[in-house]
Amino acid sequence: MKCVLDEDLIYEILSAVEEIPEGCVATYGQIARLIGREKNARLVGKVLSRAEYYGKYPCHRVVNHAGRLAPGWIEQADFLCEEGVSLKDENHIDLKKFQWED
Repeated sequence: MKCVLDEDLIYEILSAVEEIPEGCVATYGQIARLIGREKNARLVGKVLSRAEYYGKYPCHRVVNHAGRLAPGWIEQADFLCEEGVSLKDENHIDLKKFQWED
């Protein structure tokens, strides 16, 4: 059985992502907490994986709790580097340096 996501919830997540300033990143859990769904970091990831269907959002600014980039999204690192966010290794952002303080 497929899970159908509520459009209002989708736009609530995407609106929170829009708040992340250029040059910063946030975690999936951080976005979940901002919308009052602390335990739904995976839901945030699911919505962001389909965000292109809803318009242009800065989803490249969202990483996992360890600062890891989204698997298979090669352009994410390029987008972040263009905004001044440097990688600490091939797949990770230094959250102490670049995490958005919401």
